[in-house]
Amino acid sequence: MLILNLVFFIVSCFVLVQSSGLVIKALSKISTYFRVNEFAVGFIVVAVSTSLPELFVGVTSAFTGNTDLALGNVIGANILNLTLVIGIAVLLSRGIRIRSSVIKKDFIYMMAVILLPLFLMWDKKLSRFDGLVLIAVFVFYIWQMIRQEHRFKKSFDFVEKKELRKNILFAFIGLVILMASANYVVLFAGKLSVDMNLPQILIGLIILSLGTSLPELIIDAKAVLAKHQEIAIGDTIGSVVTNSTLVLGVTALIHPIETDVFFFFTSALFLVIISFVFLTFGESERGISWKEGLSLILLYVFFIIIQIYITLLRTVPLAT
Repeated sequence: MLILNLVFFIVSCFVLVQSSGLVIKALSKISTYFRVNEFAVGFIVVAVSTSLPELFVGVTSAFTGNTDLALGNVIGANILNLTLVIGIAVLLSRGIRIRSSVIKKDFIYMMAVILLPLFLMWDKKLSRFDGLVLIAVFVFYIWQMIRQEHRFKKSFDFVEKKELRKNILFAFIGLVILMASANYVVLFAGKLSVDMNLPQILIGLIILSLGTSLPELIIDAKAVLAKHQEIAIGDTIGSVVTNSTLVLGVTALIHPIETDVFFFFTSALFLVIISFVFLTFGESERGISWKEGLSLILLYVFFIIIQIYITLLRTVPLAT
């Protein structure tokens, strides 16, 4: 059953990512029709859209009572975004230099947002009130982005009304498929947890986060290859902020989050360290070099090794 559940899980993740891609394209076209500028598309529409897999997994997990799966997915996805995803983008572009002062300010905001859920989880629980706090922080973030949009170049493509209707339909279809596939992702992730005798937060940290972070990887890679390096950085920051506020906030609002404290605090500590490293690289005058990009990828590999080692330490004594 393990192999069968793993196959169904992978297929569900694939459908989840593909449907989110359909929604992203449709939302981009819709925003273009309404003359939303390049900044809003890059920093708001894309960043939020690429977090759709995490959001729908979080909502489904909350309704099924598997909130630790959503928490693990968010932490794992944030770690993956700040290491593997941006590391690959940096290698593809042979270094990313950040010139925008707006993005540099967002580094600090991102760090604060990452620390907020960890602070709220100090009592080993994210309550519905905590969820409201996180959603309020997300709304403040979007408000700040809208206030700064005048600093960015406006760029529009013409979209006909007929095409608008078509993209609204595509967005609706994509959202329906997203909901269905997220349900199966959570279902089979739960079964994998039982089959492998592992906490659900660990499944979310390592396995599920790889699947739900594919949109960020694809978009960032395309952005740097098209010489839009700062869009890749903006998407990474936006995704991390969205995951840490909107995704966790909505999940906790539906069902308070309680989880395996040991795995949560070890992974959370690693997330804080990685965030500080990413912040240090991004704030430097020379930007993020290809060597630093490679070191970020190696940090992710180290994270996986540590998680596997910790799992073995906890399970082997129980088996003997």
